[in-house]
Amino acid sequence: MSEFKHCIIATRESPLAMWQALHVQALLRKQYPAAEVEVLGMTTRGDQILDRTLSKVGGKGLFVKELEAAMMEGRADLAVHSLKDVPMELPEGFVLAAVSEREDPRDAFVSPKYETLESMPAGSIVGTASLRRELMLRAKFPHLVVKSIRGNVGTRLSKLDNGEFDALVMAGAGLKRLNLSERIRELLDPALSLPSPGQGALGVEIRADRSDLLEALSFINDPETRACTAAERAVSRSLGGSCQVPLAAYAIVDNGELWLRAHVGDHRTGEMISAQKRGAIESHLQIAAEVVAALREQGADALLKKVLCETA
Repeated sequence: MSEFKHCIIATRESPLAMWQALHVQALLRKQYPAAEVEVLGMTTRGDQILDRTLSKVGGKGLFVKELEAAMMEGRADLAVHSLKDVPMELPEGFVLAAVSEREDPRDAFVSPKYETLESMPAGSIVGTASLRRELMLRAKFPHLVVKSIRGNVGTRLSKLDNGEFDALVMAGAGLKRLNLSERIRELLDPALSLPSPGQGALGVEIRADRSDLLEALSFINDPETRACTAAERAVSRSLGGSCQVPLAAYAIVDNGELWLRAHVGDHRTGEMISAQKRGAIESHLQIAAEVVAALREQGADALLKKVLCETA
């Protein structure tokens, strides 16, 4: 696309967010060698508030609002996010222009003391920044002590190394992208720890009126990842998904079909309900609707209402 000559990428300034922005910058420079592609680093409210869980201070939207303001004001043309951090409902005037090929979506077990989650003795302290992972831990490892941890990847690893925690469960993709794969003791099978919607994928957000960018960024789209993550996000959206909701949804293409699994629960007690469906890839939104219906038949709405009321 010869018209594509210049753009500014807005990003958070955390090392992982910056890696993601520089990755997209490299893709754009390779695709459009004559274009000038700049990166604008920003500090968001989500980066500033570290003493409370995201579910209590406004959710994942705290990581994207400043970037969206920069785009609306013309200071940036696009923003790059971890797709799992993108709210299920984008503000009016914004769209996801591209979803990249997925990195490993599995959760990682990180510990200087233990080889596996299963080998941790009763009373060991596990840190996580996610209600979804907290739900998994309480449901399947009730003998462990689960505590919330905030901060970027480096901050969390420092707290682990300082002895505040015995282990962490965090996204494997982030560790791999930061060349920290050696910190991973094991990657957790999705059957044990089902990933969050969009985990491992990057989302590129633009203003809805930027049709020029929509076309220019189309080469970044990975159709399989886009279909899978759209199904996952549809489940979350239907159930009021946010970081206040302990919800997992993960889809893969298996033998030519889209296989979607999801669960919701109470992260304080470990109570969990699950559902899964298979079908044609092009029917990914219908598959998501069927999974939501199956969860609701098992009482998902009442369970989540209880969780939201008691954690408000």
